[in-house]
Amino acid sequence: MNTDTRARIRDGDPSAFAALFDSYARSVYNHAFRLTGDWSVAEDVMAATFLEAWRLRLKVDPEGGSLRPWLLGVATNVARNHCRGNRRYRAAAAAYAAAGPAGASVPDHASEVAGRLDDRRRIAATLRALGTLRRTEREILVLCLWEGLAYTDVARALRVPVGTVRSRLSRARAKLRTGTEAELALEPGTPGTERREPVPGQREPIPGKREPVPGKREPAPRPRQTTGDRTNAVRPAQEGIR
Repeated sequence: MNTDTRARIRDGDPSAFAALFDSYARSVYNHAFRLTGDWSVAEDVMAATFLEAWRLRLKVDPEGGSLRPWLLGVATNVARNHCRGNRRYRAAAAAYAAAGPAGASVPDHASEVAGRLDDRRRIAATLRALGTLRRTEREILVLCLWEGLAYTDVARALRVPVGTVRSRLSRARAKLRTGTEAELALEPGTPGTERREPVPGQREPIPGKREPVPGKREPAPRPRQTTGDRTNAVRPAQEGIR
């Protein structure tokens, strides 16, 4: 973005802001969804971001390149007010996973559709894993990995040192990888997690009880002794004898 366009934005030129919106609205919208996990909230965040950008237009540097890093930084701050806790993020991710793709049935020949279902499962698992991260870790991941911003741009957007960006990103990537795999392991249809259906007419084993081995003779149960003299388990009645 040239110096003249930045100057027009700083001066509050409506046409310059309209061009800014047309160029980066989709990018801000997607970024807001990754931060909130909810498309409807992301739409609110996007609208609020450009309103906030208008209010903060005098903070735009007179010289520089793309204003995308600055807008994403504004969107990150706006998203904090819409999604302060992880509980709302996890609820949105769960709703996204429960919604499922359009059309529940997958034809046998539609391997491409099955592939999209697998992609959706992974996206939903990633979103749930993101919900377990701290907000600061989630912001670093989204800005660095999804948006592809340089460490210096992320540091400027979040107002933290570059070293902090690097350390948070390293921890967050490891936690996200582990969390996503754990979430995928809980997904229905994941190999090794299928529930075994009972066979009709077959008695299900009782947990904690040793089952008899077919063809092996089991020893007879020992009679239980009652309280009293153990040497005479049964004492005959002696009526009439004194």
